[in-house]
Amino acid sequence: MRAFVFPGQGSQKVGMGVELAAASRAAREVFEEVDEALGLKLSGIMAEGPEDQLTLTENAQPAIMANAIATLRVLEAEFGVKLTEAGSCVAGHSLGEYTALCAVGAFDLSTTARLLKLRGSAMQAAVPVGEGSMAALLGADIEKATALAQAAAEGEVCEVANDNDPAQVVISGHKGAIERAVALVKEHGIKRGVLLPVSAPFHCSLMQPAADRMAEALSENSPGALALPLYANVTASKVTDPAEEQSLLVQQVTGRVRWRESVAAMHSDGVGLFVELGGKVLSPMIRKIAGEAQTTSLITMEDLEGFASSI
Repeated sequence: MRAFVFPGQGSQKVGMGVELAAASRAAREVFEEVDEALGLKLSGIMAEGPEDQLTLTENAQPAIMANAIATLRVLEAEFGVKLTEAGSCVAGHSLGEYTALCAVGAFDLSTTARLLKLRGSAMQAAVPVGEGSMAALLGADIEKATALAQAAAEGEVCEVANDNDPAQVVISGHKGAIERAVALVKEHGIKRGVLLPVSAPFHCSLMQPAADRMAEALSENSPGALALPLYANVTASKVTDPAEEQSLLVQQVTGRVRWRESVAAMHSDGVGLFVELGGKVLSPMIRKIAGEAQTTSLITMEDLEGFASSI
């Protein structure tokens, strides 16, 4: 069984999608549709920068999605590999869950782009700049990270945001609490704490205003039928019901990204190959979680051709 997986924020880089757009009309059409949906030449920012514009959350989120969907459309149009025939399920890391839903037809491309731009701007607006922070805990499992977060909170928000793999957990919350946590890592048997260069404290309870905005937006743009099951971030389990997924997308804004558990669940359900579209960030995590499973990252035309010829 194959799972198609989609990366989250941090996988953006200037020049993304340029090779695909030059090689395939299918990719160009994706970028043109996203530009039109947003009323913004996002494809230009993706291709040429400036980098500080691309890393803005409200631009990074639709850009990462557009790049992954362009990769998928090229795979389908140029190499005849259909996701619904080649895959058994899908999943995405944080914003990648929206990409996954677009890939299985629950959202159309324009709607996905607009939802992600709104999600990015709502998440940015939820907490004033400088008040929140995030840190990656390296050499930490979920138990150690949870204990550290509780010890560092001191009445402020300090919560596990991403359970990425057996040795990497991300915490999120008030700046002071996150800095206290980083200072306390050795006392909790954690190798290192690294403050992340993010503009807001994602996936924690401080994001509630953004969750409220997404609840409103998703009530007007609810997902349709999913052509393949999706493993949701907040439950780490299989979802096929659009109404359930709509609720989970709202919960996802403040909830933990249970990526380690999601990958483990897919693997135990029979997935032997994880195919990452448009990035190379999830594959190393997947190898740490499900060592016997194979991974492949599809970014270039060469990658796509190799994958197509292997199935």
